[in-house]
Order: sequence, then C-alpha cells, then structure tokens
Amino acid sequence: MENHSDKNIQNSPSAVRLPMLLAATLAGGILIGATFFGGRPAYSGDIVRNLNKFREVLTWIDNAYVDSVSTDTLVDYGLEKMMTHLDPHSVYIPRKEVAAAKSQLESGFDGIGVEFNIFNDTVFVINAIPGGPSALAGIRSGDRLLKADGTSLAGKDVDNRLIFSKLRGMKGSVVKLDIQRRGEKDLLHFNVTRGRIPSYSVSAGYLIDDKTGYIKIDRFAESTYNEFRQVLSDLKNQGMQRLLLDLRGNGGGFKDRATNIVDELVGGNKLIVRTDGKGTQFDEETYARKDGLFEKGPVVLLVDENSASASEIVAGALQDHDRALLVGRRTFGKGLVQTPVDLSDGSEIRITVSRYYTPSGRCIQKPYSIYDSDDEDRYKHGELFYADSIKLDKKQAFKTDGGRTVYGGGGIVPDIFVSADTSYRTPYLYQLAARNIMAEYAFNYALSHKQDLSKMPFREYLGSFQVTDRMLADVVTMASASGIRRNDTQFARCKGYLREQLKALIASYIWEKKSGGLRNELYQVLNANDPTYKKALACFPQASQMAAVK
Repeated sequence: MENHSDKNIQNSPSAVRLPMLLAATLAGGILIGATFFGGRPAYSGDIVRNLNKFREVLTWIDNAYVDSVSTDTLVDYGLEKMMTHLDPHSVYIPRKEVAAAKSQLESGFDGIGVEFNIFNDTVFVINAIPGGPSALAGIRSGDRLLKADGTSLAGKDVDNRLIFSKLRGMKGSVVKLDIQRRGEKDLLHFNVTRGRIPSYSVSAGYLIDDKTGYIKIDRFAESTYNEFRQVLSDLKNQGMQRLLLDLRGNGGGFKDRATNIVDELVGGNKLIVRTDGKGTQFDEETYARKDGLFEKGPVVLLVDENSASASEIVAGALQDHDRALLVGRRTFGKGLVQTPVDLSDGSEIRITVSRYYTPSGRCIQKPYSIYDSDDEDRYKHGELFYADSIKLDKKQAFKTDGGRTVYGGGGIVPDIFVSADTSYRTPYLYQLAARNIMAEYAFNYALSHKQDLSKMPFREYLGSFQVTDRMLADVVTMASASGIRRNDTQFARCKGYLREQLKALIASYIWEKKSGGLRNELYQVLNANDPTYKKALACFPQASQMAAVK
C-alpha cells in the first residue's frame, strides 16, 4: 500500500468549499436544535471534534480516492444513515425529494387535473376532474395520453414518476398533449394550462340509513379538518344522529388536524393528547376548546393494524374519554411526534422531538426492535384472527373516564375485535393487482356500458348489479394474455373478492367524482360485505349506551 503525506494533497476548489458549506449547514442545524431544546451551546466539544473528522474524511475522498465520487451523494447517504440510526421515523430528505414528500400532506398541487392509470404500458385518463384544466380543455375519461410536450408517455419505461414530471408544473404554464380517443381516427392535440388542483383526504361521507353517517379519512393532511367538518355538517343537516368513523389504513399526518377532529366530537375542556420531549419546547397539552358539531350522538370508530400516529391520537382520545366504541384490530403503535427542519441547501430532516400520551396516560409506541418483524409476528401469533392472541402489557394498565381498563405499550386495542379475512389473498390475485388487470377490465367495461349504467340510479345498481361468471372469465382471459398463468384453485379462493372489487371499480368509473373528492359509490359497494363495517353497525346499541352516560 502506498503512503502519501499530507503535503502531497492539493485541495480542489470543491474540497475547499465543502467543509465551509458543511460547517454552515451543521451549525444551522445546531442553532435550531439549541432553540428547540433549551438553548444549549451551539458547539460542544463533541460536535467540533466530529465535524472536523467528517471534513477530513470528505477531503481525503475528494482528493485521493481512485475514482470520481460525488461528495454531495456521499453526504446525502451519510445523513440518511445517521437519521435512521435514531429511530424508525426520523428521516433525511434530499433536496430533490423534498417537494414530493411535502405534497403528500398538502391541500393541493399544480397540474392539469386528471386521474390516470397505466394499462398495458398506456396512460388512460380515468377522470378529468370537473372544473379542472383538463376538463375545461375538453379531455375526457378514456382518453389515452400518448405524449406530453413531445415526450412519449407510452411503453415499458413509463411510470408514475415520469407522468408526474410531465403533467405537474407551475400554475399558469402550458403543456401540449397528444391524445388518442376512442372512435377518433386522428390524434387530438390539446394545450392545457396548469392550475391549482385540490387534493382530498376525506374519501367518503354518506348516510348509510336515515340516521347513520359514515366518514372515511385516508390521512391527516393540510385540508383534512376542513373537509371533515364540511362533511360532518352536511350529514347532520341530512338527519345524521350517529356516526361511523373509519380510520382503517390511515397512517397519520398532521397532529393538529387530528386533535381538531377530536374536538368536534368531545365536549367540555377535556385533554386530547399530551406530548413530552427532551426539554420543554415540545412539551404540550392539547385540550378540547370549542363547541363541536357532534359531541353527543353515539360514535363507532374503525381501526386496524395500519392505523397509525395521528389516527392513534384520535383513537386514544375517543377511547379514553369513552366517547367512541372502537371496532377492528390493534393499531400500528406509533407514539412519536416529528418536526420538519429545513436545511440551508433545500434539503430537510424530520426529527422525532417528543412522545405523545393519550388522556389516560398511555404511551402506545411499540419497541423499535420489533419494527421489521411486527407484521409477520402478528400474523404468526394469530393476533389478526383471535382476540386472545393480542399481547397486553399488564404493567401498563390505565383507566378510561368510565373506569374501563386500557393498555399502553404498543398500539391501541379496540373494544370489539374483528378477525381479518386473508382467505382470498393468493399469488394469483397479487399478480392481477400488480398488472392492473382488475382496474383495466372495470374501466373498459364502464366505458362500453356507461350510457346504459349511468341512466340507472346508483341505489338500483348497488342492489341489483351482479358481476357475472362471464365477466370473471373475461378477466381470466385478459390476465392470460398478459402472461399470468391461470390457477383454478387460487382463482376459486379469490372469486368473491374479485366480484366485489370489479363492482366497486365500475361504480367509481360510472359515477365520477363531481366535487369534494368523495368516492361514496366506491365505498358503498366495498362496505356492503365488509365484516368489520357490518360488525360496527351491529355495535351501535352498545355505543349508544356509552354516549348516554355522558
């Protein structure tokens, strides 16, 4: 091995700038940390020593490493690994990914206003959002997007990232689209001016019967509380007296949107959630503070193993105050709060700053050590199928307002357990989903039968429309043409599930969303045979007794 002394190293301009940029970036982070965590000195001895070590290593790599290396890439990699070492939820987001990460919780984005899907390497318009740029330009459901500003949107290389990069853009900018329309010989050309497109997180809100309302929230995003309040008000005006709130699959989002929703359901000035961090900056107690829209009627809350974070704040508060009856399965178990910190180069960290506690005092964060295995362990131990297989930490027992015992230490256990149905999950079904076979078949069927089906009231469709064996056979044929080998045994296991999915998808394509982002027809079909949904409806007498105690 050759040895080169320091005097042989000549710093390149980038190497000279790099330590200064790195120092400025880290110093900025330290100042933010000092402000957040109680004003400790910005530069401790450990920080200075480790900063110098980082500078030395990067300088040697930049000047001496045998191949060309991007130090920016190395720094991004190092910061990413540094954050994952803290806990499963603290993350580093490179500058190029920040906008996409933030958009997941924003109330909208700039684009052309279409919902699309990729079938057989072709981009189909599923829905041109009413009143949006594409609808105003004349684009319709069923149109095939072939090119955007001359870039092909067809072929094996087309994916969501490419499509988003071409269709989204600055409000007021123009994108030129080449479109193939069913029944038209020639290509159609559109110049679409991008606009602000709303993004919705409340996906359903309808009356199940003359007194029971149903609301489903997908995530707690920027506009979630306003959406929820509007839907809740509309349902009340239609005569709703009891509420079924669905948070299954809701992975969380903004904490204050969750607490605001609880405030609409909980009366008085009761505690909703408490947070506790290293110092006092992030220690906070949030209380109900206003007259909510629905503080007295019975509430049933649906949760499952994918209900996490902000969903667990809602579930914990409603359960601890005996305000809602929880139905489903144990929640995910994320009791940590992150805050975003913008770095000087446009990148971002989201760092865990506190734990949250439900009103009774529960911390429902599960151990970090089981994160990678928890899903599999729940399945193997039978927790998804048998209530008595749920592991409860008896040392973390707490009491609700009404004296019921609840437990901390890893998720929120519902009051009424409903077993998961996994019997239909087969490799054959997974292949159909991966190739978009069900969505493609339902879309084509809806296009071919839209004129007749759209004349039918949805209630009639819900009660009478059946997915026939002939339709299922056509799905199998389509799958075979896409290279999916037929498996009669597996197909028989998932046949019932396929019928429900196809009926729901066809309904969503026929009764397109008109406003507010609600997909009521889709969920009314899916919920009709959903065991957890049906069990929840049967539990309203118990929820009514709980509400009457208030």
